Amino acid sequence: MNRKAFYLLTLSALTLAACAPQQAQIASAPSPKADWAFEQSDVPVDPGYRFGKLANGLRYVIRQNATPKGTALVRMQINAGSLDEGEAERGFAHFVEHMAFNGSTNVPEGEMVKLLERSGLAFGADTNARTGFEQTTYLLDLPRNDPGLLDTALMLMRETASELNFDPAAVNRERGVVLAERRDSNSFQLRNLIDSIEFAYPDALYGKRLPIGTVETLNVATADALKAFWRREYVPSQTTMIVIGDFAPDQVEAQIKTKFANWQSAPAETKPNAGPVDPALKSLTDIYLDPGLSEQISATRHGPWRDEPDRLAQRREDQLRRIGYGIINRRLQRPALRADPPYRGASFSSNAVFKAGVSTSLVVNTIDGGWKRGLNEAALEYRRALEFGFTKDEVAEQLAQVRTASENAAASADTRSNGTLVGGILALIEDEVIADTPQNSLARLETFIPEITPDAVQAALKREILPLDQPLLRFQGRKAPIGGAKALRAAWDAAAKAPLVQTELKAAATFGYGDFGAAGTVVSDSLEPSLGIRTIRFGNGVRLNLKHTDLDKDRIMVSLNLDGGNMLQTKENPNAVALASMLPVGGLGKHSLDELQTMLAGRTVSTSLAPGAESFSGTTSTTRRDLELQLQVMAALITDPGYRPEGEVVFRQAMNNYFAALRSTPASALSADLGKILSDNDPRFSLGTVEAYRALSFARLKTDIADRLGNGAIEIGMVGDFDEAQAIALVAKTFGALPLREAEFRPYLDQRQRPFTASRTPRILRHSGPKDQALIQLIWPTRDDSDPVEALQLALLERVVQIELTDTLREKLGKSYSPGASSETSPFWRGYGTLSVSASVDVAEVAATRAAIAETIAQLRDAPVSADILQRARAPSLERYDNALKSNRGWMSLVELAQSKRDRITRFQAAKARLVAITGADVQAMAKRYLTAASAVEVTVLPEGIDAGASPSAKP
Repeated sequence: MNRKAFYLLTLSALTLAACAPQQAQIASAPSPKADWAFEQSDVPVDPGYRFGKLANGLRYVIRQNATPKGTALVRMQINAGSLDEGEAERGFAHFVEHMAFNGSTNVPEGEMVKLLERSGLAFGADTNARTGFEQTTYLLDLPRNDPGLLDTALMLMRETASELNFDPAAVNRERGVVLAERRDSNSFQLRNLIDSIEFAYPDALYGKRLPIGTVETLNVATADALKAFWRREYVPSQTTMIVIGDFAPDQVEAQIKTKFANWQSAPAETKPNAGPVDPALKSLTDIYLDPGLSEQISATRHGPWRDEPDRLAQRREDQLRRIGYGIINRRLQRPALRADPPYRGASFSSNAVFKAGVSTSLVVNTIDGGWKRGLNEAALEYRRALEFGFTKDEVAEQLAQVRTASENAAASADTRSNGTLVGGILALIEDEVIADTPQNSLARLETFIPEITPDAVQAALKREILPLDQPLLRFQGRKAPIGGAKALRAAWDAAAKAPLVQTELKAAATFGYGDFGAAGTVVSDSLEPSLGIRTIRFGNGVRLNLKHTDLDKDRIMVSLNLDGGNMLQTKENPNAVALASMLPVGGLGKHSLDELQTMLAGRTVSTSLAPGAESFSGTTSTTRRDLELQLQVMAALITDPGYRPEGEVVFRQAMNNYFAALRSTPASALSADLGKILSDNDPRFSLGTVEAYRALSFARLKTDIADRLGNGAIEIGMVGDFDEAQAIALVAKTFGALPLREAEFRPYLDQRQRPFTASRTPRILRHSGPKDQALIQLIWPTRDDSDPVEALQLALLERVVQIELTDTLREKLGKSYSPGASSETSPFWRGYGTLSVSASVDVAEVAATRAAIAETIAQLRDAPVSADILQRARAPSLERYDNALKSNRGWMSLVELAQSKRDRITRFQAAKARLVAITGADVQAMAKRYLTAASAVEVTVLPEGIDAGASPSAKP
């Protein structure tokens, strides 16, 4: 079983980034017996990687890779995180990470980010860092394979490793940013997570070493204390450099040696135990309540840590376990897809808690107030699986998924992305999982498949799981369960003793949508000359756009756009298509979603359709083998949607939970009311009430969208590794075979007016979260995107505002962790566009922050943007244009509507030159025209019951 799964949620919430959130990584210390885990394993490592170690102990991994072409990823991982902190150092690992951007021996304070922005790396998107329990990782995404840029990246990594300054004044400024991040992270989800750790692992060290630290330790952190932690933990033997991308390995290796070989070696300290995890802990019950929490019950038991290093035999054991967990979780999923579900979802798993122990858990997301029924049904299903075992069909369904995933990985192995290859190395460093080739993995799987029987799966599962006897029971929700802890325990005991009846699973059906009529004929076929996008129209009006690429072998992206979308919503019927995203959950006329999941197991096929501004759209990824089936599923969804009540149930459950937590944070409170404020209560752009959403039904949706499903214009995009003739023939047999449709997307001229309020009265909204959290947002009306030059000028103004706000609010004043700016020039609503700025701050800093924003915006109006700021703002955008068509997803943005939105192509081709031509005076002109003191709508979100001088005074 994947050891990361148990606390992916934990580290998603607790892993901290200095610039922007990143996916969490779970770490384990490298083996002391060898430089690399594969040296002690019979699993062969992928020979495409080059591994090395300097005399001072620093390790490095290099790989040449050209997906995307001309780019690279640079990572420096320090094997030290919050677990390495002493009691008085809580939060220091994360604080040190922040200080990496605040001056070193060869980079003056404040210049690191500027240097990278001038080179085309956007702060947050390409320049980043994160701190977890066991590692601190620094990340640079290089937009081009320029040796000079690589030299700069490695220089900055070396500066971080051994040359940081820790200037006391810089520490004091950054302290405000770290405390702001801590304040912003204090959400009901995080508080719930902390309570769950304290309940399940009361004595464990990791629960007392959250990466964000404590207010007390952060407030007294001195430059000397932070530097002492850094010197102790940032040593060569705890450092790994990773460079994956379009560089010659010899060149990269030489540059790493040049930059790091003279780093003075120092011993690494012994790593602490994250535990203890107590296997004897049982029969305890916890009830945790918060208005933002939906109802959930978990049953957990702990066991001792099992050292299971990555070996071929262990991989076979893990494969059997994964199939077993997959079967149980598939069984647990089925009741949630019923018209009268006992719960919203449930899962069963066993996972390691660092290297301190193992936990087995059954987690049930119950319907508010329905905890007893949900707990009972989930517990019975879990017991049934262990008592009666599994069927051949169940094993075959899971095995089909495993085999297909392995086959797909092997087929596209030569075009694995830089990110995928870095992920393999991080798994090696952190979890000692060997980075083998996909081809080897597939070959071993094929050999092992005959041994994967129901009995073998059940036996492997029982060797790992811990029986949930007298488990730890934890309830979370908005209201305590009637009867409290005793009632919870009694319900579990009753479910654990209830007689079991073996249920019979229905055999998988055959997909019933192979014939859509006579194949359509192609009536036009042309090639766009500059980008080579092939555009086709069938006799029934359906459009098809094709772009063959070799960027991702055997992978094909398919998009569907069907006329309608949010344009069907009116003031009289503002929620006309709100339920449309649930169509896939409602299944097809011949098959429920549950049946589809079984019959499509092992096929690279998915369903997606949701309302956008002008169309119902969905994009999916498939393979050559499954392209026909993918098209059949997509065509069936619009010609014969099932409208089963399961989709309604899932939607109402989601809306109930959404509205219940609506004002739990400043951001959610703002999102609830901002549309209503800006549109003067136009119901099309206002959230409305939960009762209105509860009243929606598939019957009503069918009436509202039936004409568009049956007659609306359709445009299909296809990008990737496919045979064009075959692709055209398959679309002809599916969408091309449908009855005649409208040839063009409707203009919806009467629908394209979107109001912007004339009122400039400052607004105050309230949230129910912590009393120190506030949010300020200012929104200026701008324009639509009909003028491509002005749209780019506004986009560049957004980047300038973002840089200036970051420099002012974060770097100079230390008042906000993540000030933001956003420009939207609408392609859908005539004359409508906005530029907004926002800052999450302490309640006590509202007035000062408002004044700082006002001063920043005024300066942009009063003077042309400096050449340096313009370069920092523009360079990352230019790099994005250069790299836009190095991925199938980038191509799809132009291909999906290449016929109905032809101007996208011409605008894209002209964009870079237009962007280069924009001057500082042009940006100033945009600021003068739109960012006036009188035109901003100002919204301040404050805690309930807190005034804090909230009445706005300084206008921007």
